[in-house]
Amino acid sequence: MVARSQSFAKQIKWVAVICLLLVLIEAINLLTNRSLNSFSIYPRNLSSLPYIISAPWLHGSLSHFLSNIVSLSVFAFLLLQYGKRRFIKVSIGIVVICGMLVWVFGRSAYHLGASGVVYGYFGYLVLAGVLSKKVSLILISLAIGFLYGGIIWGVLPIMPGVSWESHLFGFIAGLILAYWFRKSPLA
Repeated sequence: MVARSQSFAKQIKWVAVICLLLVLIEAINLLTNRSLNSFSIYPRNLSSLPYIISAPWLHGSLSHFLSNIVSLSVFAFLLLQYGKRRFIKVSIGIVVICGMLVWVFGRSAYHLGASGVVYGYFGYLVLAGVLSKKVSLILISLAIGFLYGGIIWGVLPIMPGVSWESHLFGFIAGLILAYWFRKSPLA
C-alpha cells in the first residue's frame, strides 16, 4: 500500500508480536487471579499515574480481552500502512494522551484494557486517510468508518462497568494525532 518500506510479512510480524505480548500478559494475569490489574489507572491518584503505560495491556476478564484483541489486530495492521515509525508514534501518543485524560477526567474507578488504544486507532484511521489525500489511505478511512462505525456508541456512558472514558479519550487522542501528523511524511 503506502508504506513501501515494510513488507506485508513484516507488518503481520508486528501485529503478531503485539498479540503475543497481550496473550502472554493475559495468561499471567489469568493465572495470578488478575493480580496485574493493580497496575490500572485510578483517576487523580498519584500512585497510579505511571500505570497509564501498563493499563492498556491489562484486562478485567477473558471476555474483555477477547473483545479487544481482534479489533486491535485489524486496526494495528491498517495503521502499519502509514509506516512503522508512524505506527510507533501514534501508538505511544494514544496511550499517553488517552491515559492522561482518563487519569485527569475519568470517574473514580479502575480503568484498564486495550479499548482506549482500539478507539484511538479507530479515530486516527478514520481521519488520517481523509487528511492524507492519498487514495489508498482514504479507502482505509472509508472502510473503517463503514465496517466499524458502530463502535462510536462506546464513547457514551451506556454500559455499566465499561470505561467509556477510555473509549472517548482514546478516540479524541486518535483524532488529535491524525491532525498533528497530517503533513508529516509517511515512514
